[in-house]
Amino acid sequence: MIRQSIRNLALAAGMFLPAATQLAAKDLPPLRVAPNVDLARYAGKWYEISRLPNWFERACVSDTTATYTLRPDGKVHVLNTCRKSDGTMKSAKGTARTIDGEPNTKLKVTFFWPFSGDYWIVDLDPDYQWVLVGEPKRNYLWILARTPKLDQALYERILKRASEEHFEVARLIPVRHTNPR
Repeated sequence: MIRQSIRNLALAAGMFLPAATQLAAKDLPPLRVAPNVDLARYAGKWYEISRLPNWFERACVSDTTATYTLRPDGKVHVLNTCRKSDGTMKSAKGTARTIDGEPNTKLKVTFFWPFSGDYWIVDLDPDYQWVLVGEPKRNYLWILARTPKLDQALYERILKRASEEHFEVARLIPVRHTNPR
């Protein structure tokens, strides 16, 4: 009897929690993004400085990077890499594309066709040295930089910007880089 009650409660939570999350996301103001990005300048290697927890990076313990390469068709080749706890490197390849009718700072990234996710450039350094990337429901957030470390005062300013956009910055996971190049 108790087991059945627990199962029913778990089933009910499984049905209603996603709806509650969607309702909470609807209450948020629209996510503001950077006005535009020069994808040629954006291309290259970025070090992940911190991120919100997510299922697809759960095996990553250090040395997480993203490398973007422009393709002739205007899309962007994405190569994400990280070090796992056993010391081996993990990688994922994908493609990013701009969304018609939207600022080019709103991209869709596909790692497994036909599924894609939002990759929105929320804020970007004018010299392309750091970037704040998120998505409209605020479930994902990354702070990336061209170097493996950011000045603490600059990092705090980026956190403030993320907080202004209603991201849960207290949940950010810092990323360690063991052998930066």
